[in-house]
Amino acid sequence: MSLHQRQKALKRGAYAEWFAAGFLMLKGWRLIARRVGGKGGEIDLVMRRGQLIAFIEVKSRSTRDIALMSVTPAKIRLIGRTGRMWQSRNRWSEGMSFRGDIVGMGGWRLPLHVEGAFEITGM
Repeated sequence: MSLHQRQKALKRGAYAEWFAAGFLMLKGWRLIARRVGGKGGEIDLVMRRGQLIAFIEVKSRSTRDIALMSVTPAKIRLIGRTGRMWQSRNRWSEGMSFRGDIVGMGGWRLPLHVEGAFEITGM
């Protein structure tokens, strides 16, 4: 991938994350953090609604279905590891429920929010 293509993909990804965050806020979620990184993994969005915190992976592809299928088991493990790190640094979240969601975007359609798409183990 050329530098120009990589920059374009990063820009598209950042736009998708902001669009997904806005979409979820309209559904009653509150943005806690964006692009949380650690030990090789990154969580696109950390959002809260009541006593539930969702670690959200945002994918944008040509269709929403392709976007959803692009979240691999390896990526889910990295999100889980990063989520546990985030929780250890945010003690205020103790006692809350955690889950992993995916927001798939593509094809000029509204985002598809898949709640509880994967389990966050060890929390």
